[in-house]
Amino acid sequence: MDLGLKALALTAFLSLSFSLSPAAFAQTQPQQTPADQQAVPDAPAPQAPSPLKGIGPLTPGIGTPSSTSTSSTSGDVPQQAPATQPPASQTNEVQKTPPENMTPEDIGQTIRTYTTYVEVPVTVKDSKGKPIAGLTWRDFRVYENNTWEPLKIFTVDPAALSIAFVIDQSLTSDVMAKVNDSLSAFQGALSPYDEVAIFTYNNGPREWTGFTGAQGNRVPAVLALAKSIGRDDLVPVNSGPFGGCAIVKNGGCVDSNNTVQQGGSVGNPSFINIPKEVHTLNDAILAAAKELSTRPPDRRRMIYVVSDGKEYGSKASYKDVLHYLQANKIAVSGTLVGDSARWGEGRISRLHLPFQMYDNRLAGYIIATGGDFESQGNLNGIEKSYAQLAEESRNQYTLVYASHQPLLDSRYRKIEVRVDRPNVEVIAKKGYYPSSQDNQH
Repeated sequence: MDLGLKALALTAFLSLSFSLSPAAFAQTQPQQTPADQQAVPDAPAPQAPSPLKGIGPLTPGIGTPSSTSTSSTSGDVPQQAPATQPPASQTNEVQKTPPENMTPEDIGQTIRTYTTYVEVPVTVKDSKGKPIAGLTWRDFRVYENNTWEPLKIFTVDPAALSIAFVIDQSLTSDVMAKVNDSLSAFQGALSPYDEVAIFTYNNGPREWTGFTGAQGNRVPAVLALAKSIGRDDLVPVNSGPFGGCAIVKNGGCVDSNNTVQQGGSVGNPSFINIPKEVHTLNDAILAAAKELSTRPPDRRRMIYVVSDGKEYGSKASYKDVLHYLQANKIAVSGTLVGDSARWGEGRISRLHLPFQMYDNRLAGYIIATGGDFESQGNLNGIEKSYAQLAEESRNQYTLVYASHQPLLDSRYRKIEVRVDRPNVEVIAKKGYYPSSQDNQH
């Protein structure tokens, strides 16, 4: 009896289970979630894009016009044009020029200032003529047209030299022989960083070589070719039986063949005018200065002249040559030989008598451009002067200031350098003419 009831109950349960749907069966079963597993959220449903409000029409490549753009900032801050996204291959490149579609208002205001920087090399010597080292910028004061100018740059670093070496071949034969023997010592005064060009002059300048390395093999070879015998300094005779015109005909000199002698037109029945000496110093310095003006501005430009300083017969005037030197930052230094090197006579030779030859025009160039000179009468002194003047030019104090004068004012500007030390000699250029190379912005 009990077994029959149990069988009937089991049959009723099975029939009820098979009558239910799979979904209903699944809902009746409780879900078992492991304790270490989190429920995965459902993905968001796709939505339609929201419209762009207040932006207006878009133009490919330039974005939104500025007239329809809105600013997220308030106040007086100027609006800026939206930046254009560069291509992927140019994201690391710097855009040097603004896009063509940008207006000056979009770019903004550009302020450009021009300043004339003036460089003044200075040498300071004591009462014995020895250079003074160890000065600082506080010891110097620079005045331009009597106005104090604060220093912008001060340095004592040695500078590489660009030297135009000029040799006077119109010297007398005895002085020329000493100069010829001293030329081999000139290269020893230069450093490997220097460069040199070689010129000579007698009746007109001549360039033997352009700028080349100071320690190259070309320098001694050219110096050997630049040697000259000089001229004979004899007492002229212009009359009498030993004169150049012993026979006169119609106011002209004739020889035994009854022909007019060369130069006879300068004479008369009683005497012959003695031809004047020719010393084209101005033309030689101008030729060297033109070559120097092509050198880089970071090099110290210098003309080194070995001469007695006499000048006569040049096509270029002293005023024009000096103007060119002062406009191109060129200093003139030199070794005075011959008459200008004699004690006492060297000072007197700087004076000039009207309608006469300039006995020492070289000193004027040196003083005006801030160079230095040595007066030497023997071979040993000439050789030492090369090394001394080159070393002084290489190791000068360099002062740089900003001029207060107008940019377009091309008039001469006077410079005065003062040193706060007693009993010192200050060697610097006396002034300059502004040039376009000085303008920096």
